[in-house]
Amino acid sequence: MAGHGADEHPHGADRLCAAGDRVYSRAVRRGRLPRRDADSVPCLLELALLHPDPDDMDWLVPTSPQEVMTRLLRGVHDEVSASQRRVGSAVEAFEWYAGLGRQIQTVAGAEGMAIRVLDGLTRIQAAMDEATQACTTEVLTVQPGGIRREAELSEGLHRALALRGRGVRMRDLYTHVARHGQGLLNYLELMGDTVEARTLDEVVDRLILFDRTVAFIPANTERTVALELRHPALVAYLVTVFERLWRLAIPLTAPLPDTGIEGISHREQSIAALLAEGHQDAVIAERLGISVRTARAHIARLSETLGATSRTQLGVRIAQAGLDGSPRGTAPAAPVRVPGPESPTAR
Repeated sequence: MAGHGADEHPHGADRLCAAGDRVYSRAVRRGRLPRRDADSVPCLLELALLHPDPDDMDWLVPTSPQEVMTRLLRGVHDEVSASQRRVGSAVEAFEWYAGLGRQIQTVAGAEGMAIRVLDGLTRIQAAMDEATQACTTEVLTVQPGGIRREAELSEGLHRALALRGRGVRMRDLYTHVARHGQGLLNYLELMGDTVEARTLDEVVDRLILFDRTVAFIPANTERTVALELRHPALVAYLVTVFERLWRLAIPLTAPLPDTGIEGISHREQSIAALLAEGHQDAVIAERLGISVRTARAHIARLSETLGATSRTQLGVRIAQAGLDGSPRGTAPAAPVRVPGPESPTAR
């Protein structure tokens, strides 16, 4: 795509270059096209006229002409007073897109609206800002990853303040580890009773739901690609997942329950249960939102408290203490295998 940047395509969606016209028209007629076919016209991706197919990232699907027309109308409305000439060219563009819209009637257009791939942080932020502006009632979020960094909290602060100003209620789910972050406490104090927060040992991956009509979830591990979901069944399913986690969670203002075992903290109890399930140290750390080093320090303290001198013996002690979920004092039918820290699967 080198050599075909914005400098060679100084235009908007209302007056495509000749190459963009051809590629977009072909995409609308066929429903999708290979990503390589758009290498010479990056303007179509930059203008969000084409976007990755959620079922196959090697293909691109077109934004429906009707959606493009709506976008153009919104932009033109803001610019009418500054340029009457631009209004005229945009009207011509509307007619062109409308003509394309009459040429194709496929289910692909509806699916494109229901699931949209947002490729790049700029597009993700723009879509989130748009959903924030349209939100009127409720925002539900799941925030994994342990202690929230100041930069993460600041990135979405402008959206949170805008929602608070309109009286939108927010409910946030975090891991128990997040309780120890001063940044989160400062954020909640700033937001007041607009936000209610609860915590769990572990949560699902990041999730943001606006008014139970649109949801955002990450589409890669780096979180540079996201999915915008508007399909009612998908959104309803995610709302159900959130509500069930919410009922299991503990309010941030309430203390974590006591384990009932002297010398074993709530976090160590959670680690013991995950060890009993056979998880490696790195997996345990990721699920609880802590570092591997911290996880191993807790495992060492757990071994010392239970009087275990090896990982195998620790598995037996965990079962005997009932930390694996079985009744306390009842030995399991087979020894609980606790993986060592250097197991290949931990890497």
